[in-house]
Amino acid sequence: MYRVEIDRDACDGIFACLVHDERFVEDDAGLATVDPDAAGVVSVDRTDEQVVATFDGDTDAADMAARACPPGAITVQEVSE
Repeated sequence: MYRVEIDRDACDGIFACLVHDERFVEDDAGLATVDPDAAGVVSVDRTDEQVVATFDGDTDAADMAARACPPGAITVQEVSE
């Protein structure tokens, strides 16, 4: 399992992440978030400042999405179950 964090203050709504990982979507505010119903998504917690999601599986797509984010708003970290 791993955790993905999106810093909503840093997100510019460029959406490069959406191209690399279909679990990332645009929210009503025009910023990136995680689709809680997408395959592999265990949980999603949203606040005004950040989105924290827990995913099952490997980190490949999420890592690519994080690397594609120009402002560096996405971090991916493996977590123990």
